[in-house]
Amino acid sequence: MAKQNQSWSISDAIGDFMKLESVGGILLLATAVLAMLVANSPLAAFYEVLLNTTVAIQVGALEINKPLLLWVNDGLMAIFFFLIGLEIKREIVEGELSSFSQVILPGMGALGGMIVPAGIYAWMNWNDPIALDGWAIPVATDIAFALALLGVFGSRVPLTLKVFLLTLAIFDDLAAIVIIALFYSGDLALSSLVVAAVALFFGVAMNRMGVTRVSAYVLLGIILWVAVLKSGVHATLAGVLISFCVPMRDRQGQSPLRTLEHDLHGPVAFVILPIFAFANAGLSFAGMSPSDLTHPVTLGVTLGLLLGKPLGIMIFVGLAVALRIVQLPGTITWLQILGVAFTCGIGFTMSLFIAGLAFEHGSGDYFAGDRLGIVLGSALSALIAYLLLHLSLPKCGLQSKSSSQSE
Repeated sequence: MAKQNQSWSISDAIGDFMKLESVGGILLLATAVLAMLVANSPLAAFYEVLLNTTVAIQVGALEINKPLLLWVNDGLMAIFFFLIGLEIKREIVEGELSSFSQVILPGMGALGGMIVPAGIYAWMNWNDPIALDGWAIPVATDIAFALALLGVFGSRVPLTLKVFLLTLAIFDDLAAIVIIALFYSGDLALSSLVVAAVALFFGVAMNRMGVTRVSAYVLLGIILWVAVLKSGVHATLAGVLISFCVPMRDRQGQSPLRTLEHDLHGPVAFVILPIFAFANAGLSFAGMSPSDLTHPVTLGVTLGLLLGKPLGIMIFVGLAVALRIVQLPGTITWLQILGVAFTCGIGFTMSLFIAGLAFEHGSGDYFAGDRLGIVLGSALSALIAYLLLHLSLPKCGLQSKSSSQSE
């Protein structure tokens, strides 16, 4: 009976999470479409002026002077990565990543889903050093869109399939964080790195001393963000670093981390990510021709997401099962795994973010090609994923089916 209640609570928690992410995914899609409409309308000039408007903050000799677009990408997205960090820590300490046996299958899938799409993109752009900087763009998965698509099928989706997708997406997010830290950081400023290290040391010390006041970590996080921003390492990583310092439990057994995570989900899903999508998805089709569809950058991103993601996931999951490292759960089928694999080809938000990092100092033509590839690859992946899941999932809800059998 206790096991049954535990199963229900896990199912209920994942269901609530998916509902929030699904609604957020729909809003994300709406703002992305709005951005493309604006970028291809008479408002296009106003859109560009708005994004390039300089916003400056100065305190004494310290000055942060950036276009509005970079405040969104470096500032608001640091909060998004802060939330990702909280989710990863929770999963490692108490969730799906706390047991090695639970992470092998999605972990292998995530590994294949990174290696193969990156390989496809690199192969198609090998002779262009500037274009090659975008190799990580098709590696990412947009968790909001992926869960929104899975949420369309409601109770038809087995709990094990939901957990598989969630865990795989968490690995994807963790990989994206590592990739950004290692490959998309600029020239390093030693003095700022020292300040960042000191701030991080205080964060760890506060955790060890049992400090549970969230405001203390937020204040320290702002200091860390400024230091990381000035250091040459991408500022969003500050959000991840400070999130790992937030305590999982206090002395009364309450979870400051879970409370903060719950409080942030709404603002991130309904405000921050839609603003990011509106600022970054404004792909103008003016001057484009059919030849743009066959540009190596566009093709590399499109095929990386559409073919590389599902192919890599299926190959590595298949190898893990064939070598008897892990077994496929009896409640899900290979066709359902394939549907989820195509769902992971929806790379929208994270792909746009990495594209911005890859080409922010390069040619705007590459960034336009990447955005076109991201839109095409993500849209086609979503369409194929929907068809596969529609064919493979039970025709009636699992809950109603089980209840009718018990009657």
